[in-house]
Amino acid sequence: MTDAGRLAAFSDGVFAIVITLLVLDLRVPEFHEGELAEGLLGEGPSYLAFAVSFIYVGVLWLNHHAVLQRVRGTTPAFSSINLAILFGVVIIPFPTAVLASALADGNTDDLRVAVVLYAFAASLMSAPWWVLFAYVRRHPALRADTVDQEQVRVQEARPIVGLILYGLTGVLGWLVTPLLGLIGVVVMIIFHGATSQGLRHGLWWRRRNAHRS
Repeated sequence: MTDAGRLAAFSDGVFAIVITLLVLDLRVPEFHEGELAEGLLGEGPSYLAFAVSFIYVGVLWLNHHAVLQRVRGTTPAFSSINLAILFGVVIIPFPTAVLASALADGNTDDLRVAVVLYAFAASLMSAPWWVLFAYVRRHPALRADTVDQEQVRVQEARPIVGLILYGLTGVLGWLVTPLLGLIGVVVMIIFHGATSQGLRHGLWWRRRNAHRS
């Protein structure tokens, strides 16, 4: 087992680059004199897609930061799983740009594909998180003294939920309406934020402990 400091620094750098890539898709609209407001409104889809993805990446970073605070160090397997997580993170700007373009064009068929792509990327992101928590659960020597088995099991369930429900939102976006799929993606991001290990163990976890006491 080695210190996780270098892994944390590298990962933070990747998250920072991804957020920078997201903002690069925001551009000043072309407009005639007196039509700036209309031009900015025309860029609304890009702003919406940026906001959704910024919050999503922020939640992912909070969780990632929290995980590294709750382990004693890293192993080659742990670092490899972390790379898989970062792979999912660096993909996010692509479906974000596709979603922004589809929202701007307003074509329902294109929007359907864009929502499915975004949901698929989010579902793909959940898989390595599941593997990571399962690995930590099976290797108790990695865990800090303050982290017990039940905490790890609770966190392990979250990516399983994400894997299933993000996939379901993609199906709904394709078979029913893209708007429903997009709403589902936003709801799932809120869910992951509310249960985030990086937000003081998450709202759900705090309430659970409060009921116990």
